[in-house]
Amino acid sequence: MPTAAPARRILGIDPGLRVTGFGVIESAGRKLSYVTCGCIRSNDKDALPDRLKVILRDLGLIIARERPTEVAVEKVFVNVNPQSTLLLGQARGTAIAAAVLADLPVAEYTALQVKQAVVGHGKAAKEQVQEMVRRLLGLPGAPSPDAADALACAIAHAHGGEGLGGLRQTGYRVRNGRLV
Repeated sequence: MPTAAPARRILGIDPGLRVTGFGVIESAGRKLSYVTCGCIRSNDKDALPDRLKVILRDLGLIIARERPTEVAVEKVFVNVNPQSTLLLGQARGTAIAAAVLADLPVAEYTALQVKQAVVGHGKAAKEQVQEMVRRLLGLPGAPSPDAADALACAIAHAHGGEGLGGLRQTGYRVRNGRLV
């Protein structure tokens, strides 16, 4: 009789300088279970190093408390404003640093890959992501947008990174959001 694969505890992170969303799920085979989610908020008036310190410290506390076995982080997209992109990249780097300091493996997914895996198409609205996360995890209400994005990242990782990244590996190509 085959033994079941051990449950994986996945921390999903949606990095942001003002608000960093986090979500923890357990994955046992195809079954997903909600553990916790929330947001880390930094003060806009604080200096950049202090804001990054809040992200690093709070993610470290979440990792110590929830004991994930792996981490999935949303990749930065390039904004129209290069300064915003650089700042977001620093928040993302801080989130990754919190995971690697805890010796956890880190996987990275674009927003398009996450939406494809969770909603079924990469151009889904935030409300669609929130509703699908709610349904997939059997939550009584929709989580906040940032927490939902983090949970969606964890769900995409639990499903093996299915979506655009997985499709490319199977020989399909995606052009302008469509399979070709």
